[in-house]
Amino acid sequence: MNSITSTRPRPEDTIDYITVSDPVIHAEGINKFTSYRVDCRPPNTYGIQDSTNGNTNDAPDLFLQNNQSLYSSVLRRYSDFLWLYDRLHKERAGAIVPHLPEKQAVGKFSPEFVEERRRALERFLRRVVIHPELFDANCLLTFLRADDVTFQHAKNVSQQVDSSNGGNFDGSASLGGAGAFNLTPKNASGIKKWFSEAKTTFSGDLVTSPDDDLFDEIERYIEALAIQMKRVSSQATGMVRKSKELANGMFEFGLAFHQLGQSEGEALGKKLELMGGTADTLSAMASSHADQEWKKLDEPFKDYLKTIQAVKLALARRHDKRVSYTALLHEIQTREGNLHRLRMTPGSEGKAYSTEMSLQRYQASAEVAREEYAECSQRVLREVDRFKREKAEEMKLVVLEFIMLEISVNREMEKVWGELVPKLEEGSAENFSGRENATGNSMWQQQQQQPQNQPTMVNMPPSQPPPPVPTMPSQPMYSNVPAPSVSESLMESSIQYRDNNLPGLGL
Repeated sequence: MNSITSTRPRPEDTIDYITVSDPVIHAEGINKFTSYRVDCRPPNTYGIQDSTNGNTNDAPDLFLQNNQSLYSSVLRRYSDFLWLYDRLHKERAGAIVPHLPEKQAVGKFSPEFVEERRRALERFLRRVVIHPELFDANCLLTFLRADDVTFQHAKNVSQQVDSSNGGNFDGSASLGGAGAFNLTPKNASGIKKWFSEAKTTFSGDLVTSPDDDLFDEIERYIEALAIQMKRVSSQATGMVRKSKELANGMFEFGLAFHQLGQSEGEALGKKLELMGGTADTLSAMASSHADQEWKKLDEPFKDYLKTIQAVKLALARRHDKRVSYTALLHEIQTREGNLHRLRMTPGSEGKAYSTEMSLQRYQASAEVAREEYAECSQRVLREVDRFKREKAEEMKLVVLEFIMLEISVNREMEKVWGELVPKLEEGSAENFSGRENATGNSMWQQQQQQPQNQPTMVNMPPSQPPPPVPTMPSQPMYSNVPAPSVSESLMESSIQYRDNNLPGLGL
């Protein structure tokens, strides 16, 4: 069973120096939350075999190369992880950011949920650390090493910047899964920018690039992949559910045989109880099999669906950059027209100067937006290419692990059934020969007890010979009369004539 229960290590499992532990529930008035201890303890040497676990780093750890002396231990809550998630989308727009565990309104302080969230947060943080586009983000270093005061200051500053920029990505819009623009900007400039981008989005007149067809193809591919993966994930969930039902059915089956064996006696009852014990063993194996199917098939598919959602979000961030750049270009065109009109109007030199300064600021912003749009587009292309490569490798390993699991489980079950067969057949031949001898002796005794006057094969009188069968006289043969054919003889023998000499039948 060791081959069944073994689990393939994931890439993030190698980053064991990043841990999320010691969840503590705090109750401050009506505000109740859970804090987690986040530790970063890099090994002393990089790339050298560790004497404690005997492992070496095959792939280069870029985070560890740049932060070998980063030792930190901080307390963070779920909202802090959500801040990191949002900031990663802003600082590295177009990257496939690992997904966060979803929010939960009911039962979020139960021990089971707290432990499950702790593992999910640790997996999220480790995936960010090994991400080739996110490992050196400033927000990540702030999250890992800043004390409480510094971290709170960084959160306030980022919130002010987002409010001044207007369009604010909010990862909590879909419980840590997808993002959206914040529709309530905090100042007039933010409202104006949001209105301009909304008008550009509704008009559909967006700036074009040579890669638009490629991105359209990527979006169609991701949409089709999401549909198919949802179907596969649903079938995997149903198969796990049926495996659990099979385990429960085998348990009930074994219980019924146990009760039947207790009602019977001696040899038959023991064999029925053996059948019940085997069914109990198979029930435990089927239950363990269902758990392993969930870990090796159902859970990876659900995690993969969330990764597909992260790809969609990366494409949406590129679209946002495209809308922002297009909106700035439209504003520049509008101000250029206003500036030309003011210059042609006598006495409007002051307004013309103000409009020209505003135009220069918009041109500078448009140049920054153009660079961000191009950088985001290139990042999305790199990420989609990496996603496809890792998807192919991950799917192959998941399918192979599932096949090996099914083969191993079926062999174990076949072995259990095979061990039961000789136990059930034990003593069957002796019992059959004993019953045969007892039957022969009783028949001989019954023959000896039969009365003498009863006819038997010995004293039965000889049978009388059967009466002779009368033969019909042969038909005379004539030389000039042909012999009757077979069909004529049959017809003659089948016809019977009535005797005219019978009384009362004459005319």
